[in-house]
Amino acid sequence: MRSWVARTAVALIALQLAIRAVLAFGGYFYWDDLILVGRAGTQGLLSPGYLFDDHDGHVMPGAFLVAGVITRLAPLDWLWPAISLVVLALVASLALLRALHVILGWRPVLLVPLTFALFTPLAVPGFAWWAAALNSLPMLAAMAWVCADAIQLVRTGDRRYALTGALAYLGGLLFFEKSAVVAFVAFTVTALYFHVTDSGSVREVWRRGVRLWTVCLTLTVAWVGVYLMVVDQQRWSLDLSMTRDLLWRSFTHGIVPGLVGGPWDWQRWAPASPWATPPVAVMVLGWVALAGVVAVTLLRKQRIGPAWLAALGYAVACQVPIYLMRSSRFTALELAQTLRYLPDLVVVLALLAAVGLCAPNRERSRWLDSSAARSISVGCVAVAFVASCGYSTATFLTSWRDNPAQPYLQNARSALAAAHASSAAPMLDQEVDPLVLQRVAWPENLASHMFALLPDRPEFSSATGELRMLDVKGNLVDAKVTWVRSIRPGPAPQCGYLVQPDFPVSMPLDGPLLPADWTAEINYLANSDGSMTLSLADGDEVKVPVRPGLNRVYVRLPGAGEAITVRANTSALSVCVAAGPVGFVAPR
Repeated sequence: MRSWVARTAVALIALQLAIRAVLAFGGYFYWDDLILVGRAGTQGLLSPGYLFDDHDGHVMPGAFLVAGVITRLAPLDWLWPAISLVVLALVASLALLRALHVILGWRPVLLVPLTFALFTPLAVPGFAWWAAALNSLPMLAAMAWVCADAIQLVRTGDRRYALTGALAYLGGLLFFEKSAVVAFVAFTVTALYFHVTDSGSVREVWRRGVRLWTVCLTLTVAWVGVYLMVVDQQRWSLDLSMTRDLLWRSFTHGIVPGLVGGPWDWQRWAPASPWATPPVAVMVLGWVALAGVVAVTLLRKQRIGPAWLAALGYAVACQVPIYLMRSSRFTALELAQTLRYLPDLVVVLALLAAVGLCAPNRERSRWLDSSAARSISVGCVAVAFVASCGYSTATFLTSWRDNPAQPYLQNARSALAAAHASSAAPMLDQEVDPLVLQRVAWPENLASHMFALLPDRPEFSSATGELRMLDVKGNLVDAKVTWVRSIRPGPAPQCGYLVQPDFPVSMPLDGPLLPADWTAEINYLANSDGSMTLSLADGDEVKVPVRPGLNRVYVRLPGAGEAITVRANTSALSVCVAAGPVGFVAPR
């Protein structure tokens, strides 16, 4: 009996990994992935500023380190992030199998919660997105491992479980601040296990596992302190009605359909991530299945009520803090349908299901005892569930592949390599296409950050004599400066504006510029090699090299104002600057 259950469990994990591999290798870099890439290319991997960055409310030094190492070894090569996804999924799956074995042994019922956790689409969006998976998968592994160690510690009193459990908990915290729930989940699961098996009270669970509980609480308090120092807490929302609506939508369109392998259908408006759009049929089926499972378990098992309450409580608690940080009157309810906040709920439900299966049977429920009919029924339901999950995963992959970043980055790599081979001129730094990464991610949306680690590319600079740009498809094209504003003609005859080291010049524009990253076309005549400094009235200074003779240089000027200030830096340098456009870079 033990051998066939173990072999089946391993086969299920292997099948899940095969499906996840198709999902991983069929995906590509998306949004936050590229923020990780840009930061890894421009910062030291062991610097506190890199490891402890407020990444949209997350503190994740472990995830930053892993992403940084992979990016440094193979910049913008999706092969290795995809491999890391599969490896992390394997670790999380084995940790869950260990926890289920600690709770249930090699009983055949172990396969029920394992099958649900391995295949439900509720965990798919959090896996396919590399940045999200670097958070959630280590947390899932830590959650399962700590729960197993906690039960073993209370059972046996062996101190090594306190040590390994604390180390696993710390590892989870390093990858995702949400791992702070692991300690509370472990205590709840352990207390419920000893409650349903009538082998220990809550007080005894605390006393026998006090070494683990106190270390975990100490780590939690310390990590909360680190989090508060790193993260700006002004992002909390007080829009409780929107939070309530998001929470309810996550149940109706996410959790409940996911219980039967839904949602079956996904929609996407690039560059947003896919969100679940379950048909009414799968929503109704999910509610019917949930009601049926609740009724059967309450009829079959004793002392099962607290486990159901814990499941409902965690389904609410694991989402409310996130929605309080994300919701406002401008938030779309589709946020709750992306399902990327639910992978930990899957593990908690699996562990609680295993605990519930340990509860003693009621005398009047003998009609549910083991029989050939029960085995066939459970097998048919499992096959139907896995097939439903497979269909939902396939439709998710179809939607997930609609990623404008993939053709853009692949074209850009080839174009930058060709540009490097054909010209030594630097490229003016620019923002990448908004469908790849928008300005809210500045400065990681700059080409100089995103492509920093590519070995075969031109240098990126704030000034260049050859204006080229990446178009919306990632191809390199000749460019021009649009005439948003222009430099007024200068006062010096046959010169325009005469710039010398001791005489900085203010070149007025024909109208004001609002704060932005502007590009100026500077047409000049210089008497020698040297450099000059340009800046808008309200903006940073930019150093520009100059060459003797009549030349043209394009300068990226961040800031705002009604004039450009020019100052010569090289002694004996004289530069005449003519009128020219100031605006944005556009294809010629």
